[in-house]
Amino acid sequence: MRQIGSTALVHRPGLALFALLLAGSASMESAIAEVDERFERWDRDGDGHLVRDEVPEGLRGNFDRVDGNRDGVIDLQEHLAAVGRGRVPNPPMAESVRVVDDVAYGGDGNPRRRLALAVPRRPTIEGPLPVIVCIHGGGWQGGDHRSTLDRSIGIAATGRYAVASIGYRLSGEAIWPAQLEDCRAALRWIHDHAGRLGFDRDRIAVLGRSAGGHLAAMLAVRSKPPVRIRAAVDYYGPTDLLAMQAQDPEGVMIDHDAADSPESRLMGGPVQSRPGRARDASPINFVDAGDPPILVIHGRRDRLVPFQQSIEFVKAIRDAGGPVTFLPVETGGHGGFRDPSIDAAVRAFLEHHLHDAGAPPQGVDPAKASGPQEAGSPGGLKP
Repeated sequence: MRQIGSTALVHRPGLALFALLLAGSASMESAIAEVDERFERWDRDGDGHLVRDEVPEGLRGNFDRVDGNRDGVIDLQEHLAAVGRGRVPNPPMAESVRVVDDVAYGGDGNPRRRLALAVPRRPTIEGPLPVIVCIHGGGWQGGDHRSTLDRSIGIAATGRYAVASIGYRLSGEAIWPAQLEDCRAALRWIHDHAGRLGFDRDRIAVLGRSAGGHLAAMLAVRSKPPVRIRAAVDYYGPTDLLAMQAQDPEGVMIDHDAADSPESRLMGGPVQSRPGRARDASPINFVDAGDPPILVIHGRRDRLVPFQQSIEFVKAIRDAGGPVTFLPVETGGHGGFRDPSIDAAVRAFLEHHLHDAGAPPQGVDPAKASGPQEAGSPGGLKP
């Protein structure tokens, strides 16, 4: 698509607000400000900035320190940084991407129910931006919404996407299905605010690694209106919790059926003693022909999530008549892939399904990827 600057956008009537939002104006701050209770309460005129008189009298002595750019007002990012909830991306991305690091989507003050937004300051496409929603891993028991932010900034820096990195309650706080409910709530927040932020609510993709891959796959196969998932990327996510231990190869690092395994902690007890809940938490049980396209990537030598999980998941999608692309990574483990063709395949997949541009990546027949295989032999990518 033709690249255009912000000046051209401003002179097009339907895109003026969009240009202002992505330029980091008060309009975007106002749209986000509602998710920080104090900022919203203090911002009496709702313009997305705090002047000195709007700050509580007892805190005005800190005004100049918080106003980092010395422009006489405090914007939301400066406020979040001052209260320990903001993070400024490292240069040079800061020049091309605007980040709001701590958005409360849950409305209950829970620090896990937050997301970060990364938006290009100078988009390179016309119209609202498609959104890539990134979900962190950590065995459902670690990580937070900031852990995918650095990678997300790179995606937003292309100027072709807005990115949201979402958090969710961990298994130590709440068991399944709390994690799915939180991800759905985050998606609903993005959907409901899309028009004000210059996002396209009809072009949303989800992407995650490990536990995040599991949640991305679950959102794809168990979508909930009004949010529509256009595409999903599942990096080595569990897809059938009851089968994980039986599928483990030699030299595994975890007993998935043990009471203290990540899967059992997610279930609230040994996974095999919670078969109904485990089936409810397994994407393989919900595939059908109406699911959005899913890209599944998995290292053949993964010692945490069995490679066979993705084999069976892809087979199930194909048997149901759903769209799926499978990329096995030869000699690859649990992530850490070094082959640039993997990232290129993900970019091609997202471009095709979110921008209707280019050809999607060519996948591998899961039947040909099953069983032992030597590194470098046909049927997959090298790490």
